[in-house]
This record gives sequence, C-alpha cells and structure tokens, in this order.
Amino acid sequence: MAREKCALEQSFSFSPLSLRKFSFLQEKDTLSMLMKWSMLGRISAQSFSFDQSFYPYNSEKFALCFFRDPDVVSSLRKMEAGAWVPLDKPVVSVDVDVVPCTTVSMELFDPIYSCGILRPTGHVVKCFHDVYPDYDELRQMLQEEDSDHYYVVGREQRGEFLFRLFKHLCLGGELCQYEDTIDPYINTTRQIYKDLISVQKDPDTKKISVVSMVFKVSAYDESGRCYPGRQEEEQTFVYLIVDPFKQHVTLFSHFYGVGNFTL
Repeated sequence: MAREKCALEQSFSFSPLSLRKFSFLQEKDTLSMLMKWSMLGRISAQSFSFDQSFYPYNSEKFALCFFRDPDVVSSLRKMEAGAWVPLDKPVVSVDVDVVPCTTVSMELFDPIYSCGILRPTGHVVKCFHDVYPDYDELRQMLQEEDSDHYYVVGREQRGEFLFRLFKHLCLGGELCQYEDTIDPYINTTRQIYKDLISVQKDPDTKKISVVSMVFKVSAYDESGRCYPGRQEEEQTFVYLIVDPFKQHVTLFSHFYGVGNFTL
C-alpha cells in the first residue's frame, strides 16, 4: 500500500548535501571516544535536501520515497558478514516510529547525578552481574527495567532522542571499552545532539525550541527487513532527522560490531 502511495501521490526527490560536515565525525577527541567505544567507522551521518514540504502525517511516504530514491540508494551501505554492501533489492515498505525530540538542555540527565548511580566524583558505581563481569549501575539503569534506578529518568524522558542517543553511546559497539566516569558520555552526547538537531529562537519570548523531527526507521525489500540489517539489534539503528524549514534530512546510523582501531 505504501509503495502505491509513493508512486501515485506527489513524490519526494532527494539530493546529497556533500558539503554538510558533522563536527563529531571530524574532531579528533570525539573520534577517539568513538574508537574506544567500538563505534568508529560504524556510526555515520549523511544529509540530503528534498524538494517538497514535509508534514509529520506524511512521514511513512517520505521515508519510502527516501529509500527508493536513486541518489540515496547509491550512497547507502549496510554491514553484512563483516563487509559493507549496497542495497541490492528495491525497498517495498518501511516502518517509521516517531521519536520525541523536544529537549534543548542536558537537564534531563540531572537525576542520574544524585540517585546512587554515580559517586560524587562522577565515577560510575560498579555492580555485580551474572552475565557481565565488568558491569555498572549506569548500564543497569539503561538496560534493565527491574533496576532500582530504571525510572530515575522518567518514562517520557527516556523516549526522547537525546536520551536514546546517550544510551546508544553508553552501550557502544562489540568491543566497547566502557568509561569509569560519566563525563565522556555526556559531553559526546551533547556534541552529537547539537550536530544533528536544528533549533530556533522565538523572537518575542526568546525561548529556544527544537524544529527537527526524528523518526526511527526500518526498510524492507521483498525478502524482509533489509536496512539497517536483517536482524533486529538494539545497537544497529537508523534515524531520519528532518528539518522541515530547510528541507534537509539527515540519515544517522550505526551498525553494531567491531569498530575501527585507528583514526
């Protein structure tokens, strides 16, 4: 059905914005952190312009047209069996989940500092775990709903793109070397978030608000789920981040596995 809509209704066309550079993919300190977390070379952001007005109710059609656009398809790669491969079959449908994105400060993380997850120094408290010998209260709060601290950040706030981004960075890739303190996670989250999200200031109230809309997406070909991967994996993800005013969209993705060991 979605495929027919894309063909019959007014369609979106996309053009790569090759000059758009993201500081988190340029700055050596950030790249060093991504390398330590086994995400270097597997996390990326690509921007495209589009030619029609975007409305949230149209997000599924927008995503389907995106994954069927020749300029987009030619630039997409996915990881299969340790190798980067192109999308070899046409996308026939998409799943699109709206991700709330309203946060303009890091206050969302304030409760983490005063609930027992961290020591006063900012060091993460270690804890015992049956499966993971090197485990800590921060990862437990992020992953395990029966953790005492799971809802120290409320259910609504946990859904925010900012929190999801933080969680992705804390969990990292396959050979992630976890941090002893929270600062590297917070600082890198802030930088990437500012890189990806567009904001505007109200001229009257001076209040800053997010204008970007964020969608978590999966694409399917005739054989099933094809992008970002055949298998569901929490740390393999793709978000489409739409700036409806500039008519720009950023594909922000990560493919779980062993990251690059050199910058």
